[in-house]
Amino acid sequence: MDESWKTAITATRHCLTGCAIGEVLGMVLATWWGWHDYAAVALAVGLAFFFGYLLTFQGQRRAGATVRDAVRVALAADTVSILVMEVVDNGVLLAWPGAMDAGLVSVTFWGTLAAALAVAFVVTVPVNHWMIGRGKGHAVVHQMHQHHHAS
Repeated sequence: MDESWKTAITATRHCLTGCAIGEVLGMVLATWWGWHDYAAVALAVGLAFFFGYLLTFQGQRRAGATVRDAVRVALAADTVSILVMEVVDNGVLLAWPGAMDAGLVSVTFWGTLAAALAVAFVVTVPVNHWMIGRGKGHAVVHQMHQHHHAS
């Protein structure tokens, strides 16, 4: 497998981690609180962006980046990836009959959530590959790491 595809898969897996934390937490809380579908999606998406950015931000800070640089890298590296992942993920959840009405102890709830995240991962890998190939997206993280190691 081409190295650029491996990088895209790694970047997407990283994105999936943040998105999954936010998505699961958001859907669990919204379902528990009895929120309507669109309010649940809004909470899940907001938390997915928060945790996605947070993971990159923390990694950049650990690598020695300033707060400002870490924020810039997180925004540049993750915005498109998270956006694509969340549109696909929540589109699957909204389109899947009964998924949004399933309770927290339902196989439908957890199965659909897992399937939606898997579909989102598959769709997002080529998007990240395209962006990385143009020096955008997650490529910015690698550029910052090289910059910090060269300093």
